[in-house]
Amino acid sequence: MLAGLKGLATHMITTGRYGTTANRMFGDWLNHSSEDYGGAGNVAVHLVMLYAEENLFGNRLAIAGGRMAELSDFAASELFCNFMNGSICGRPKGISDSSYYPGYPAATWAFRLRGRPTRDVYVQTGVYFAEDGIYQVAQHRTGFKFNGANIVGHVVPVEVGWEPKTGRSHSLPGHYKIGAALQDVSVADTYRDNMGKPYVLTGAQPARRQYSWSSWLMMDQQLLRYRKRQKNSGITALGGLIYNDPHTALRDYEIYGALINRGFWRNRPYDTIGIAFSYTHIAKNVQKTEALLQSQNQTMINHATGIQRHTSVLEVNYAIHVMRGVIFQPVFEYYFRPNGQGNLPDAAMLGFKSHIEIF
Repeated sequence: MLAGLKGLATHMITTGRYGTTANRMFGDWLNHSSEDYGGAGNVAVHLVMLYAEENLFGNRLAIAGGRMAELSDFAASELFCNFMNGSICGRPKGISDSSYYPGYPAATWAFRLRGRPTRDVYVQTGVYFAEDGIYQVAQHRTGFKFNGANIVGHVVPVEVGWEPKTGRSHSLPGHYKIGAALQDVSVADTYRDNMGKPYVLTGAQPARRQYSWSSWLMMDQQLLRYRKRQKNSGITALGGLIYNDPHTALRDYEIYGALINRGFWRNRPYDTIGIAFSYTHIAKNVQKTEALLQSQNQTMINHATGIQRHTSVLEVNYAIHVMRGVIFQPVFEYYFRPNGQGNLPDAAMLGFKSHIEIF
């Protein structure tokens, strides 16, 4: 309003995060038990995003630029953090397999375009400049480093989404999206050297690959509504598949599914029960490299103490609506094959999440 530019909005998000996640206590480095810790430098104020967005042609075209998080715009859903564990909360962990894909609480310089040819369909793309160390304290402790001296390439994502409303009265919203991202950054092959042989056996450096990619297919659909006037009540299903470049990824694919049931108890219309399950597969190249390292008694990679193959996480939670603006959510999580390893025992966790809004 001060600039006199119709349709222009500015956005700024900061966070304070301290400590580390509890999953590392039992040897897991693949799926955080909570998204509330790590990645923000252990400071009182960490800048997450700072950008401007202009909406044109009756909100049919949106142009944004500034310090932005790619994974808050692409492969994203506002429903993911109905859950607590990091295999799904924030974004499914498989989509952030590359450290050059900026996601909350990290951001890079970026530009994004989003168009809506129809009310139910959107198409978006952008350029997110890849920076070294965006999740590390040395480069981005506070998030206010703006000079771009550590830019090493760029990421170009593309996503197409369909957002229908189904049911007799067209009151059940759904979101269906498919997308892919091309990463133009030199990264190491996880198995071969420049001659195409296992680098563990030759002692040479891993081959460098200039381009790598990721892809995703995601959906959520409200299946039924308990009360017409309460749009969020009812049962909603989520599901998705992430598939990454198997030559450079640790996780070559992840599958997840979830159900959210809100207001099923008439006397507690705002309480929510959720159940989610994710399966993560470790790329074959990584498995072969770790097998060679283990056979030669060399130091393992990825914090592993055994060969990583696959892992799964189950979560069940119940969000109690205490009063307006206050939610208390007990959570149960179960880790099958922590860190993808068969030599680590399964682990169960109990915890809770609280949410307070000040009006």
